[in-house]
Amino acid sequence: MPGIADRLANVEVSASAAMTALARDMRARGIAVISLSQGEPDFQTPEHVVEAAHAAARAGDTKYPPTEGTAALKASIARKFKRDNGLDYAPDEILVANGGKQIIFDALMATVNPGDEVVIPRPSWISYADMAKFAGGVPVSVSCPQNNGFKVPPEELDAAITARTKWLILNFPNNPTGAACSRKEMQAIAEVMLKHPHVWVMTDDMYEHLLYDGFEFATIAAVEPRLRDRVLTVNGASKAYAMTGWRIGYSGGPKRLIKAMANVQGQSTSGVSTVGQAATIAALDGPQDLLAERAAVYRDRRDLVVDMLNKAPGISCHKPEGAFYVFPNVAGCLGKTSKGGRRIETDTDFVTALLAEKQVAVVQGAAYGMSPYVRVSYATDTDSLREACGRIQEFCRDLV
Repeated sequence: MPGIADRLANVEVSASAAMTALARDMRARGIAVISLSQGEPDFQTPEHVVEAAHAAARAGDTKYPPTEGTAALKASIARKFKRDNGLDYAPDEILVANGGKQIIFDALMATVNPGDEVVIPRPSWISYADMAKFAGGVPVSVSCPQNNGFKVPPEELDAAITARTKWLILNFPNNPTGAACSRKEMQAIAEVMLKHPHVWVMTDDMYEHLLYDGFEFATIAAVEPRLRDRVLTVNGASKAYAMTGWRIGYSGGPKRLIKAMANVQGQSTSGVSTVGQAATIAALDGPQDLLAERAAVYRDRRDLVVDMLNKAPGISCHKPEGAFYVFPNVAGCLGKTSKGGRRIETDTDFVTALLAEKQVAVVQGAAYGMSPYVRVSYATDTDSLREACGRIQEFCRDLV
């Protein structure tokens, strides 16, 4: 029978998506699973945003959109970048896509040649490395250890860059650790990148508004303006405004890069849903109070989860600055056997046994490039979080 393209040989299915699908299937079979595996806000899209989409559809805004995004949304994005980040982007320096993931895919496909290296601080979102491979590139990891707050050591970053390096991808606040970089820490990264003018810098700022305890957001193009002409600033509506299903991502960057990315997008999906774009204008230009209100809820959830996980035998949980994930170390659980007779040798064994015996879904740290950890999403209601963490405590207490 006909074959499948070689380019997919080393591209893996997302472990978080696989775990979420498994939890969904178990629920469909009547099993009371609590899923802490997916990075999706449990809040509803704001009502004024939904109304804007409805009004756009009623007004006939349902035709093919420009590939790069509507003029109205690009103007709104420019205002957002200026208001929140102090960045000035012209309309031809902005691209709208079907989620932040497509922005990243467009950028890599538009720039990476076979053998080019993409430097990715680890642990990292699963898709960065696989998209780099899909584009023909070679992912290069830089370890961000817990004793450094899960942040990239500048000297290690410098050592990882070679003549073949095409991109550095930054994601702070981070998925899966929740770590965020201060302005000083981001400046240290910028100083390294100033030494390597042949490298593009991509900053995935999707969790920008999810920061706690007074921690202030820093994005690299604003911290170091001398890098602006080779920085792609990536963001979207999904996390901040609970609009994951609307699929709206956007970016600001150099005109020639944005033009190349639009060319890639024009041969894949073309433009983005018009009603989704209208909704995003309402989100970006509308009341912003909800961002702080929801961040306060997430902060309380973080504190609950960190406290409860640190009371689970064998688990040590770092308190992160942002996002809605914690990344606890489960080393103290390894080499033991669960109440159900499952041997726990790896973090993958841990999450598999936890789901089977306590019906709690989390994701193994190995999927993000660092073991023995697990990623726990607290983007769900507080009662479910308390119950899930109680089950994790029981699971750990029963290990022998």
